[in-house]
Amino acid sequence: MRKEDKALIIEQLGKTLKEFPHFYLVDVTGMDAARTSAMRRQCFKNEVKMVVVKNTLLHKAFEASDIDYSPLYDTLKGTTAVIFTSVANAPAKMLNELTAKNPKGVTIPELKAAYAEESFYVGADQLDALCSIKSKSEVIAEIVAMLQSPMQGVLSALESGAGTIHGVLETLAKKGE
Repeated sequence: MRKEDKALIIEQLGKTLKEFPHFYLVDVTGMDAARTSAMRRQCFKNEVKMVVVKNTLLHKAFEASDIDYSPLYDTLKGTTAVIFTSVANAPAKMLNELTAKNPKGVTIPELKAAYAEESFYVGADQLDALCSIKSKSEVIAEIVAMLQSPMQGVLSALESGAGTIHGVLETLAKKGE
């Protein structure tokens, strides 16, 4: 590969790192064509971008970035696919689905590391923690539900109180006759 091509790839990786707030480094060493194709289809379906890159070029893109990605340097071994995403937990859930379909004893694709919610997750054992990260829309839905709960309590109390007041007024009206 020519030096100009490498510089162009490093620059493109740098732009993509800035474009997406979260990314996963996944080991895809030895994946056959069928499983690779299935993984690419899952990425497309989940609206994430997957790129297989040379580790040295990714390392140089990390070094050129404003963010210190040094905790990820040791994971740049073997065949690495980078999964870029706007939703922090989408690739983790996707990887869980893919590895669940694997034959017994096969762990590929396997999480090497991730940068999600401005934190580093290194190692395959971090996949469950990444799955539990809530997306922005999930957090908003929880907040709305929490805000609605007290209002619903007040409304139901007012409605039951209105029924009680109506009953008292009816009783007083009957006594007055």
